[in-house]
Amino acid sequence: MQSFIDIAKRLLPDFLQVLQKRYSILRYIAMMQPVGRRSLATSLGLTERVLRSEVDFLKVQDLITSNNVGMSLTFEGKNLLEDLEGLMRELIGIDVMELELKHRLGIKKVVIVPGDSDQQPLVKGELGKACAISMKKLFTGKNIIAVTGGSTMAAVAERLSPESSDKDLLFVPARGGVGEDVHNQANVICSNMAKNTHSKHRVLYVPDQVSMEIYESLVKEPEINEVLKLIRSANMVLHGIGEAITMAERRKSSSEILQKLEDSKAVGESFGYYFNEAGEIVYKVSTIGLQLEDLNDIPNVIAVAGGSSKAKAIKAYMKQAPASTILITDEGAASKLLKG
Repeated sequence: MQSFIDIAKRLLPDFLQVLQKRYSILRYIAMMQPVGRRSLATSLGLTERVLRSEVDFLKVQDLITSNNVGMSLTFEGKNLLEDLEGLMRELIGIDVMELELKHRLGIKKVVIVPGDSDQQPLVKGELGKACAISMKKLFTGKNIIAVTGGSTMAAVAERLSPESSDKDLLFVPARGGVGEDVHNQANVICSNMAKNTHSKHRVLYVPDQVSMEIYESLVKEPEINEVLKLIRSANMVLHGIGEAITMAERRKSSSEILQKLEDSKAVGESFGYYFNEAGEIVYKVSTIGLQLEDLNDIPNVIAVAGGSSKAKAIKAYMKQAPASTILITDEGAASKLLKG
């Protein structure tokens, strides 16, 4: 394979560039279909004139079809895209990046999807798809999956599908509600995951951040206590990694706490813990739900975070992450992590 690629590079200097462009077009049509030419051109960062010639070529090859609703992949197009994915990962060097990043971070596995979700919002859906695939590989007979909130976890929920009847799944929120869009709350995401997999879920109707006095009172409530026990007995955890100031603002933290985070150079957050670039915990909020130390007893921990802007946050958190962690990220974040 490599010898052919080397020969192609010498005899057809634009071979890889054209291949990557057409692969990207097929990939984006698959994610957005049916999609109009203008929307596709905007997502790909191409002019409509350039895209038109490429689309015409792909139509002649019977890889895409179009009507008044938009463009979609044909059966042949779907098959070709699947065949291309392995080749493109090799050409881009993603397989090598995954291994190098895994060793640098000292974790179980790294999965990288092409693109940068900061620049291409649809890549977040690919992160969700990659996480769903990883989850399916890890499911056993009986599974309790603890899930945090956030838009990335919501993308994972969208990509889940029903499991075989011999798999028992129970989704539980890993923490109380953070002050964010209701659709990105852990309770709602667990409900959507259960719906899409035809399984069960439990809810935890408590705030994410409370005083110690309120915390001690709430955990005595029988229903809350029962859910907390389920959370701590989870055999899988799905969580995101946030940028420190963004997460503090989402929690509606006071100006004093925001200043403290800035003074301590906090860059990342997960489970209510804030980390500086060295991975040191510089601040912690009292949260109801899973704690960082609980992760050491959970066999499968999947962290999902992408976008080049998240690189510092990912690197900081990974210094505290358990060795059992699987990181699902994108090319934008991975490239920056490896350069750093």
